[in-house]
Amino acid sequence: MLSCNLNKMKTSYFQRLAGFFLLMLLSATTALAQSAEAPEMADALRANGKIYVVAAVVGLIVAGLLLYLITLDRKVSKLEREINK
Repeated sequence: MLSCNLNKMKTSYFQRLAGFFLLMLLSATTALAQSAEAPEMADALRANGKIYVVAAVVGLIVAGLLLYLITLDRKVSKLEREINK
């Protein structure tokens, strides 16, 4: 009974996570499609070459979050196995 509930919660969690990332992807593409002309700040960042720094920081944050989620999932899976024994 307990393992069934844990599996259901885990599946629900990953479905929510996948839905969240899909929503973020769609909202990002929509936001990019709506702007016909680039904002002044983006032009200044591109001109100075700082846009790559911004992109790198955003990439590092996303990679860190994904790494955190993966390690958290492994820890939860290990705890589930210990509970089931």
